[in-house]
Amino acid sequence: MKILGQEDYLTMRAEARVLEADSFGDKVLLLADGTMLKFFRRKRWLSSAAWYPYAQRFADNAASLRQRDVRVPEVIDVFRIPSIKRDAVHYHPLLGSTLRELRRQPLEPAAEQQLKEGFTRFLVGLHERGVYFRSLHLGNVVYTPDRQFGLIDIADVRISDGPLRRYQRARNLRRLQAMPEESEWVDFHRVVNGHQASSSDGLSG
Repeated sequence: MKILGQEDYLTMRAEARVLEADSFGDKVLLLADGTMLKFFRRKRWLSSAAWYPYAQRFADNAASLRQRDVRVPEVIDVFRIPSIKRDAVHYHPLLGSTLRELRRQPLEPAAEQQLKEGFTRFLVGLHERGVYFRSLHLGNVVYTPDRQFGLIDIADVRISDGPLRRYQRARNLRRLQAMPEESEWVDFHRVVNGHQASSSDGLSG
């Protein structure tokens, strides 16, 4: 993790567009060169983030997921920015549209059903690779221009050496199940039981 001084930070964020922010400040910036800068703050003084910062977790998870053939943002660098008391990860965004964006568009029924089936296969494929995505919802899954599925906001991904157990798969779906407008986009029975619709590994549409 590199230290980014105030002057260099201000130069980097010149002409940036704020994509996400909250009451504590900026969360995600789209920089002038098309790359992204995502900020992390330590929410509690006594936290695992003190010795393993979330920005570094994001970068490490990106590397691990790429090894498992999962599409994720391409990390450029990880920074600590003392002047704003934030850590940050600088990355190339994963191109495409989130499933949440696609759900809000007028889709042909056949195209929508194809996306839903592809998403189900994708989740099965993740779980078979030991990937537990704690921030699972349609806003964090991207459908790329070459018809692949990928993940964003990956700081809290947990990766096991082997496939997830059935109870882990079920628990991973709870957040999505609590979203009535999005829960219909996945076949929960097939994901929990690891059933594939075809010989595909689930990572493409």
